[in-house]
Amino acid sequence: MTSSFSNLSLAEPLARAVAEMGYESMTPIQEQAIPVVLTGQDVMGAAQTGTGKTAAFSLPLLQRLLKHESSSTSPARHPVRALVLLPTRELADQVAQQIALYAKYTKLRSAVVFGGMDMKPQTLELKKGVEVLVATPGRLLDHIEAKNAVLNQVEYVVLDEADRMLDIGFLPDLQRILSFLPKQRTTLLFSATFSPEIKRLAGSYLQNPVTIEVARPNETASTVEQRFYSAGDDDKRRAIHQVLKTRGIKQAFIFVNSKLGCGRLARSLEREGLKTTALHGDKSQDERLKALEAFKSGEVDLLVCTDVAARGLDIKDVPAVFNFDVPFNAEDYVHRIGRTGRAGASGLAVTLVSGSDARLVADIEKLLKTKINIETLAYDDERPQGRFNEGRGERSERFERPERFERSAAPRAPQRGFRPATVSRDPFFDKPYEASSETVTAQWEAERSPAGRGVSTHIKPKRKMAALFKPVEVPPVDA
Repeated sequence: MTSSFSNLSLAEPLARAVAEMGYESMTPIQEQAIPVVLTGQDVMGAAQTGTGKTAAFSLPLLQRLLKHESSSTSPARHPVRALVLLPTRELADQVAQQIALYAKYTKLRSAVVFGGMDMKPQTLELKKGVEVLVATPGRLLDHIEAKNAVLNQVEYVVLDEADRMLDIGFLPDLQRILSFLPKQRTTLLFSATFSPEIKRLAGSYLQNPVTIEVARPNETASTVEQRFYSAGDDDKRRAIHQVLKTRGIKQAFIFVNSKLGCGRLARSLEREGLKTTALHGDKSQDERLKALEAFKSGEVDLLVCTDVAARGLDIKDVPAVFNFDVPFNAEDYVHRIGRTGRAGASGLAVTLVSGSDARLVADIEKLLKTKINIETLAYDDERPQGRFNEGRGERSERFERPERFERSAAPRAPQRGFRPATVSRDPFFDKPYEASSETVTAQWEAERSPAGRGVSTHIKPKRKMAALFKPVEVPPVDA
């Protein structure tokens, strides 16, 4: 039976904030991780995304940091004591908002720093002093080098979505950041997937960690219905329309593999009458935040995005996720479909598979350790599917030449009553060339000078100039 938050004996300010947020029963990861973190032990947690990992590490950290809370305005009384590292800007902003809500009735301060924004407001916030700092690795290093962030009193470090940070290439940055921290600290590592690299990272920086696995590593949430449909590249948009119609879906994530494809697909769906926006790494941070806000508020129905949004974004009640492109990395599939079916709600994950995706689907099967059944999607209209029929190199009827444009091998019979227009032709143009018998002197020859010098009158003669020196006559040498 799932435990209640009332059984945790949280401090009154934290318990009040949790009650206001409507939290009653703990999720499995929260039930197992919170008591361990409260004891100050290192934790290596494996749980699917959307199971409440943020509260699992935030609440016990705030509980243990309450002994340091101070009403003083001096920055020296508010050093950084807990550091939370995340791979993406959106996830960092989201976690910082959650921590601020949990700590709203305490005197603990929190701040968030990430790239894509001006450093000056972040610097002013850090200079005031914060106990909990949420950051992405790159921007945190910028503040460390600028002497804006001092980490010599950090007691707790959280590496959330650690596998994604390694995929992005943050390992060198993580190693540099961890070198600035005290040796004696509590380190918490959370990830939805456990790769050999993650285990090596845990072995290097965690001391006798308690491993918490609320489900088999790399397993998808049981509340998500997963469907794989065969669809050619030219029929994927049609498949999205069909699923949205038959399932009555109002909002959904649509994941693609490239930033260019993300923008193109969003524009195409917008032209087809769907309220759509795009979210990818080439957009400015302000544009990305506005796109997320529009999706959360319901102004936008479809959020077309790359894997920048596949990790940790917590948008409640999103009923479906579409994989327009099968992800190159099988582990990204787990994170993508984790955007739906969150906090126990049901969700639908649809993956559109073309003929060239066989290897990628096999990688997902290997990761999930299950056989994937690729279905054929039934369409309401009778329009032929795809540029090429699935599994064969034959062209579909949609791309065949219509009968009215086909050319017959036999000559077409002349129409009755039709008389071709006669074209008059001047016989002069049919004669062969004949040289003229008259001798015509060209104008340029007529203008030649009568003196016979062979020079045209248009050419001015050279002017004679007086010599400055007379030539010296050299007498001949006698033999």
